[in-house]
Formats: sequence, C-alpha cells, structure tokens
Amino acid sequence: MNRPDALEPAQHPMQHVPRRRSAALSDDGTQAEVLAAGALVWRLHQGQLQVLLIHRPRYDDWSFPKGKLDDGETLPECAVREVAEEVGTKIRLGVPLPVTRYEVPGQDGPRTKEVWYWAAEIIDGKPKHDGEETDQVRWATPEQARDLLTQPGDVDPLLELERLSEEARLRTVPFVVLRHAKSKPRSSWSKPESERPLAATGKRQAKTVEKLLSAWRPRTLHCSPWKRCAETVAPYVKKHRHRIKYRKTLTEKRARQDPDKTARRIRRSLELIAPSLVCTHRPVLPLVLNTLETWLDSPSLAEAIPQADPYLQPGAVLVAQQAVDRGGQIVSVEIYEPYED
Repeated sequence: MNRPDALEPAQHPMQHVPRRRSAALSDDGTQAEVLAAGALVWRLHQGQLQVLLIHRPRYDDWSFPKGKLDDGETLPECAVREVAEEVGTKIRLGVPLPVTRYEVPGQDGPRTKEVWYWAAEIIDGKPKHDGEETDQVRWATPEQARDLLTQPGDVDPLLELERLSEEARLRTVPFVVLRHAKSKPRSSWSKPESERPLAATGKRQAKTVEKLLSAWRPRTLHCSPWKRCAETVAPYVKKHRHRIKYRKTLTEKRARQDPDKTARRIRRSLELIAPSLVCTHRPVLPLVLNTLETWLDSPSLAEAIPQADPYLQPGAVLVAQQAVDRGGQIVSVEIYEPYED
C-alpha cells in the first residue's frame, strides 16, 4: 500500500530494476531515490476499452493502483501486490507502460520518485475498494479517465495503453525464458553432468524466481530435466501446483546434438500463444533467443535480445509479451537480473 513519500525509501539494488523495451519505450535502469510500481488494469466492456481507477481519501485523488516497493521486492512484484491490496484482485502483468517521474519531499530535500507501470488483466476477483487506502473503485473509458486523473503525468501511461489497444498490441500473454540458477561448479563435480545440483546461492535464487514469476503466472512449463533446471522451477511449480513437462531437447547435450530440434521445440511453445515458461542452460540460450528474434514485431526490439555470452546470468529471467491479436508476435521484452547474496 502507499506510504508517505516523505519517509526514507527502502534500498533498491539494481537487480530489482528491469531492462524493458517495446516499440514505444526503452527503460534501462534508474537514478531515482524512490521507486514505486503500479498497473493500468484494463478490460473490454461491450467492445470498449476501460481502465480501472481508484480514489484515495488520504490524498483526495483519482489514480491507478500503485505504491512503493517493500524491502527486497522487485517492481513487478510490487505492482501485483499493490493491485491486490488496493482493489482485491489478482492480475497478470502485460506490456510495460511509460514510467512517471516527479519530485517528492525528503529528509534532506526533494527526491526523485519513479512509478513503473504495466498493462494488466484480472485473472481472479472482482475489484472493490479496501475501505482504507481506497474508498472508491471504478471502470472508466480513456476519455473519462483523462478527466478524472488528478496527476497530469498519469496521462502518459494511459495514452500508451490506448495506442496499444488501437494497434491490437494490448492483449498479450507472457513467454518467459529462465536460465537455471547458480549451480555447483563443474570443476568440483565428478558425477554425471545431468545430476549437478544448485549451489546454496542458487537455491535462494530459485525462491526469489518463484516470487518474480508470480507477476506473469506462466502455466505451460517446459524445462530441461537436468537437476539444476528442475530445482530452479521447483518452488514455482510447488507454490502454484502447475504441471510441468521435462524436455530432453532443452538439455545441453541434445541441443548440441540436434540444434534444429531444440529450435523447433521453442517455436512450438511460441505457437501456443499461452502464458509459457522455458527453463534451460546457457549453451542452449542462443537457440532460444535466435528463435525469439524471428517473432519480434518491431526491429527495435532486437536491441533488447542479449547477443553475447553468457546471454543471461544464472537465475535471470527474460519476459517476452506475445500479442494475441497479432498471431503471437512479440511486442515487448523485459530482462530481470538474478538475486545475488
């Protein structure tokens, strides 16, 4: 929930700030002292785009659900939590939207605050005010929202939401690429490579990955059967009770023997156009990322696809949003660096 801006902000390590890119925006870090996150929750009602607004009695303003990060929290987790707390619904994050920036009071003078936004759809629950942070909740057309919003800066993410809707890029599903978390070193492992497990840091990374993945709720899970990959996705599978398919084509060995078959596996996953996750190894990532590039709907998005080894760090997550109404074309790419001790 929202806390007074005048308070000292929680520390936010850089790995909590993603690299995000779409055709309309590019976010590559931040210099802000205060970070917050929120979502423009949308729906189509009788064929018309509507967005969810909240009224906060403390500030007597109309805005979107948002709030500051808790300690150790990432921006996507914060956005999902704030919506749940303020309007009582579970959401799945979609395409990233513009960041709003403004000055807030601080103990040593004004501080820069950023609110990072995503488009989002409700996956469970009916919006209602919580009686404390919010006392009114309403669906509004973009025109109505522009008249109601108190802060002029909130119009920017709203305009992008409208543009995405007009271009059939708003209704999306996430395709998540996860590199397994940090494992025990090859040099100290004498048993079969397929049995090499996560290191202690990797096990902690797997727990943070579970929290992060909950912002997108992938349901179709494909994973290398090698132990370090299986252990990375295990907390998410256990928490959300999703079924998972272990694919030998995603192992280092099979990808080296038959790279075309591995690429076909990724293409088939993309063709599902469903909330999906692929967990694999560093040597397999070039095949995965090269396949993703063939699905980009804008050449500018190619700059967001890692091109150099190691492509993704152990435990890192790449989220590509596929536009349902454009045949699954990828309309945005986000990269989240791993938790580090």
